[in-house]
Amino acid sequence: MPQTQRSVGVVGVGYVGLVTAVCLAHLGHQVVCLDVDEAKIEALRAGRVPIYEPGLDELIAGARDHLSFITSYDELCASCRILFVAVDTPPSPSGDADMSRVDRVVRDVSSRGGERLLVMKSTVPVGTGERVTAELEAAGVTGIGYVSNPEFLREGAAVDDVLHPDRIVIGAYREADGDEVQRLFAAIETTVVRTTVPTAEMIKYASNAFLATKISFINEIANVCEAVGADVRSVADGMGLDHRIGPYFLQAGIGYGGSCFPKDVQALKQLAGNTGYHFQLLNAVIEVNHLQKRRVVGKLQERVGRLRGKRVALLGLTFKPHTDDLREAASIVLAARLHAEGALVSAYDPMVPPGSRVDLFPNVQIATSALEALDGVDAAIVVTEWPEFIELDWNVVRERMRGRHVIDGRNALDAGRLAAAGLSYDGIGTVDDHVVAGEPLTSNEAR
Repeated sequence: MPQTQRSVGVVGVGYVGLVTAVCLAHLGHQVVCLDVDEAKIEALRAGRVPIYEPGLDELIAGARDHLSFITSYDELCASCRILFVAVDTPPSPSGDADMSRVDRVVRDVSSRGGERLLVMKSTVPVGTGERVTAELEAAGVTGIGYVSNPEFLREGAAVDDVLHPDRIVIGAYREADGDEVQRLFAAIETTVVRTTVPTAEMIKYASNAFLATKISFINEIANVCEAVGADVRSVADGMGLDHRIGPYFLQAGIGYGGSCFPKDVQALKQLAGNTGYHFQLLNAVIEVNHLQKRRVVGKLQERVGRLRGKRVALLGLTFKPHTDDLREAASIVLAARLHAEGALVSAYDPMVPPGSRVDLFPNVQIATSALEALDGVDAAIVVTEWPEFIELDWNVVRERMRGRHVIDGRNALDAGRLAAAGLSYDGIGTVDDHVVAGEPLTSNEAR
């Protein structure tokens, strides 16, 4: 526990804000959480967590005495000097980050007067700190410090990423402000990177863009592997043993999604373009990610022919396992593309109950179980590698399906188990594709 308990405010109780707030409370600080969404605040006051994140419910229960949830800026500013800003910065139609929510927080806080320290957790374009401080100065607002403290959270492992991070990045204009933020995390043993505000902002964008680049690169390698008969899983293993490359984010599949990578890569590309620099590499990263999903539909068409009237099951809808987040999920594109081709789409995800998210999946029948989604289908696509899909009894699956084609969009399944059950298997860049009971399918059988 830190030696000194502090009152800290967190504006925004989405994934980043709520996890950050709860972890700060776990470290012993008194944390006041503000959100303009009254329904969210009421749910949290009643002990209902509006997001799914492993370990978060238990952490909230243990830190309840250190947490309060409000909707009033007057109340927030009366009790807290240090304020973390953790509101959304979604992409605008131009591709730039939409800063309206961040700007609203700055206005609401600065209009209350008094000395404050704004700690920016939201992912903001490089130059935001300079702009915000210049606008406050021009408006005659004094006494507000600014620190960039970007988040590096993985949904599904966010609690661990806050309490056991690879690094804590702190960019400050005044050393004393950076010291104050660093003291909040004194109980966490890790490398602390102290730098300028623009550099801290760029570290966040550069980190996500590089990880997205690794994903698109290994997907390109997977596509070449399919053409030459190599196995991308072994290729990735061999590459990852080189300490200069490392094993992480070399899992071939149907591309990245979620709340960070798509918007951050696009925002960095746009930021570069706004300065007159054409970021060619990021253009390719984005294009590969889009095309990877279309390749899955192409694989399916190679196996079953025209999709009109065919029944196809999507196993998994969230952008990754162990989260309920559907932002930029591959399933959204796949469902829309399959529907456009005339397919009848069913789906199952443990975090998406039947009757929900009609806005994202208007033409999808969402089932109550994987087996229900697979009933009578001609083919199935594994979109999210939830453990329960990996553990399915494929003999039972074969009895429930009308066809026998399974496309593993995450290379998560055991092709041998599917083959033994009489199912055909297609991975992404793997050599054991099209196997049924140990024998390859002929082109006629494949259709």
